[in-house]
Amino acid sequence: MVIYPNDHRPPHVHVIGEGCEAVFNLDCPEGPVEIRENHGFSLKRAQAIVRALEENLEQLCEAWRTIHG
Repeated sequence: MVIYPNDHRPPHVHVIGEGCEAVFNLDCPEGPVEIRENHGFSLKRAQAIVRALEENLEQLCEAWRTIHG
């Protein structure tokens, strides 16, 4: 999972792995996390990623604020 320092709003993360990449909007501070782009993850895997991101939403939103203000 990556938050790029030179990226743009809205708050989002890039998930890269398994030969795939997806972008998930965080909708800080309360969610819900939504998939914006998906390049290769199965629907089941993308939904599992959404759940994992939602479980860590507070920390992810804080990281976004730290990086982007």
